[in-house]
Amino acid sequence: MTIRWLGPVAVIVVLAILAAPACSPKISLFPDGSEPLRQFTLEGEAKGKTVLLIDVQGFLTDQADRGMLGSRPSPVQEVVSRLDLAEADEDVGAVVLKVNTPGGTTTASDVLYHEIAAFKEKTGKPVVVAMMDVAASGGYYLALPADHILAHPTTITGSVGVIFILPRVYGLFDELGVTVDVAKSGKHKDMGSPFRQPTEEENALMAAIVDQLADRFLTLVRQHRHLAPEALADVATARILTADQALGLGLVDEVGYLEDAFAKARELAGLDEDAPVVVYRREEWANDNPYNAQSVAPSGSGGTGALTLETGLNLPPRSGFYYLWAPGLTN
Repeated sequence: MTIRWLGPVAVIVVLAILAAPACSPKISLFPDGSEPLRQFTLEGEAKGKTVLLIDVQGFLTDQADRGMLGSRPSPVQEVVSRLDLAEADEDVGAVVLKVNTPGGTTTASDVLYHEIAAFKEKTGKPVVVAMMDVAASGGYYLALPADHILAHPTTITGSVGVIFILPRVYGLFDELGVTVDVAKSGKHKDMGSPFRQPTEEENALMAAIVDQLADRFLTLVRQHRHLAPEALADVATARILTADQALGLGLVDEVGYLEDAFAKARELAGLDEDAPVVVYRREEWANDNPYNAQSVAPSGSGGTGALTLETGLNLPPRSGFYYLWAPGLTN
């Protein structure tokens, strides 16, 4: 018989699991987002209604964050779960969205925009957005329904536009002598194929889609922010902006810090100046505070937080249309 030494930590874990009674609570070595959300208070001691803080961080997608040891819910699922709880919780008087994202897929960005707008309409609870490092493209798109948008003094925002990303491999395949045969029912069925050069007609069709998606974004900016024509024309170039530049153009309402966002949320909801700030998390964190963007303790799943999807250098996982600031990409 071969005896294999597992190491002291592994032995302790195994013994603890074996010794646990059948009625003991579920033991989760690698939290994966399946645990129910619970409310924790971060600050404030006044009685009455609270301000809910929701983090929106990383690449915006409705795809789960999958790793070697499990998966975690997508950013869309996590944000919507918290909005649903806040809708049902009469003690929540206002919501602050702490946004730190360069954007993501067009659909994920639009879903979050829709869900935030629907939450406001159904509940009447004010929503304040607090921008952190980056709240660009889709990160700005989802902020549009908010009653008040605050940018950190060092925030990068803007990038109001759409980008179509399609890796091309036909040059490499030519070098390798590899060909791809395609049987198609219509001449445009393989439009966007990475295995061949696009035709001029296909380029025009793709450009029309990009223009339509960009126009949707600009229409929402016009609807929510009421910019002057010259400001809207500047924003339409899809350039990134500093917090002060965004304030000057009318894309944000204030430049300040996270505590200013909490103060504004309390003011809009008519709450006490010391109304508690709460979060929905799956696990309790020692010495927790509003700058903790994670919902569960780190595991080996490959993610860095329940609202984060790591994608290398912020590159999207597949070809498609994105409301995304992706400075590392070139034509």
